[in-house]
Amino acid sequence: MNITVTAQPVYAYTGGKPFDAAKPTVLFIHGVLNDHSVWILQSRWFAHHGWNVLAIDLPGHCKSGGTPPASVEEAAQFIIALLDAAGIERAALVGHSFGSLIALETAARAPDRVTALALVGTAYPMKVSPALLDASLNEPQRAIAMVNTFSHSMLAPPPSTLGPGTWLYGSSRALMRRVLASNREANLFHVGFSACNDYAGGEAALEALRCPVLFLLGSADQMTQAAAAQKLASRAAGDARVVTVEAGHALMSEAPDAVLFALAEFLGAR
Repeated sequence: MNITVTAQPVYAYTGGKPFDAAKPTVLFIHGVLNDHSVWILQSRWFAHHGWNVLAIDLPGHCKSGGTPPASVEEAAQFIIALLDAAGIERAALVGHSFGSLIALETAARAPDRVTALALVGTAYPMKVSPALLDASLNEPQRAIAMVNTFSHSMLAPPPSTLGPGTWLYGSSRALMRRVLASNREANLFHVGFSACNDYAGGEAALEALRCPVLFLLGSADQMTQAAAAQKLASRAAGDARVVTVEAGHALMSEAPDAVLFALAEFLGAR
């Protein structure tokens, strides 16, 4: 479905079910050079188990219009505007990587509107190496290859994700190339990485939270190492949970069932 936010169309995948604002809502936020499709298993499961689902394409990405957010703070304001436009008073937020920082900042800015917060493949600070930041700007195809090397710990996915025999590196690389090509006016790769690298509000945002928090981490994550997230989790309130699954940074494709089960249990959907 399309939602008009600040005069621009925003695409939100609803998991194959009609949007119903009366149901409890979960909003999925993707990371850099990704789109709504990275949540395909998780979003469909929640949609078919009593939840209202919005898995979005961020502004300027793929099916969504507008300008890509240049900072985590700008993206968080967009999420709040999206909730307003969709008529959603309160929602659970699930974000991966860059999306996890967006979800965190949103929950800090609008604590009364976020019922639960799941930070998937997260870390703070989320610094990007100078070499990778430069490559994202000047050699994006090379940078895509680098990111996919660092993001995966296995070659083929379990059956619950893209299908038996699917090459994780190839499918992820193809997605990133497609997302990069979807916007000819902005380098989504460099814009997203710069926003991650520049975000300095993580600790302050964590202190402003009023909802349960889940840190869902990959044991073999080389992009946002679990140890970096543990430091942030240690500062969270007592109702914060940490779940580690056997995967790299691409948790949703490498450990789809484990990610789904952790989210479902955390949100009380199982």
